[in-house]
Amino acid sequence: MNVETIVLKDLGIGYTTKHGIRVVAEHIKGAIRSGELTCLLGANGVGKSTLLRTLSAFQPKISGEILFAAEDGLQNREISEMSDKELSRKIGVVLTEKPDVRNMRVRELVSLGRSPYTGFWGTYSKEDLQIVDESIALVGIDSLSKRMVHTLSDGERQKVMIAKALAQQTPVIYLDEPTAFLDYPSKVEVLQLLSLISRQANKTIFLSTHDVELALQLADTIWLMTHEAGMTIGTPAQLAQQGALGRFIERDGIVFDSETLSIRIIKK
Repeated sequence: MNVETIVLKDLGIGYTTKHGIRVVAEHIKGAIRSGELTCLLGANGVGKSTLLRTLSAFQPKISGEILFAAEDGLQNREISEMSDKELSRKIGVVLTEKPDVRNMRVRELVSLGRSPYTGFWGTYSKEDLQIVDESIALVGIDSLSKRMVHTLSDGERQKVMIAKALAQQTPVIYLDEPTAFLDYPSKVEVLQLLSLISRQANKTIFLSTHDVELALQLADTIWLMTHEAGMTIGTPAQLAQQGALGRFIERDGIVFDSETLSIRIIKK
């Protein structure tokens, strides 16, 4: 059974400027569930990265609540009240930026995911190393484990960062544009992998992407963020039937088929 892990209640996001608070989006309500791949779609500048940074506690919210759903019937926790150590064991984050890593092998980089558990001296137990190897195996990069990170392709490097997040053993993983630098086959492979991990490991996986067609085919839930309608949440089929996807996608020369969830370009 997929359960709510992160619950947003009337969330306002933005940032502080020298002229005051700049609100990017307000009144965001929704729940991100375990065992599902949830994709965040929206045009450039609508606030997708701001939302992800806020959910990750990298920047403070403007208003509302971000609740981490408690287990065993305990009270939900507001993430702003959780310590950095608690958050590092609850939320893993994979950013868009390529890691500028030299003189480090893949297995060493993945093992950094264990840092919330290794204490001050950073020594790895037998259990830590077993978790690292299991994470590498789950992502299917065993053959890369001894490779130097800087020799990897973009697609291989992205899989390594996903393995590092898995080694962190957090119930929630956020990814900001994980397919941004990848060729099309690698985009498909990474999103298929994340979909599989969400189900097999019962993770709560939430990612932003501009790869609309892939998201519509592989996501369980879509969060569609627009200036006009705010946040609209549902399955791809539900958002297509409501017309929300058509309004977001269709332009002069771009047609969206709500039955097949496909996008067609019309030659001019």
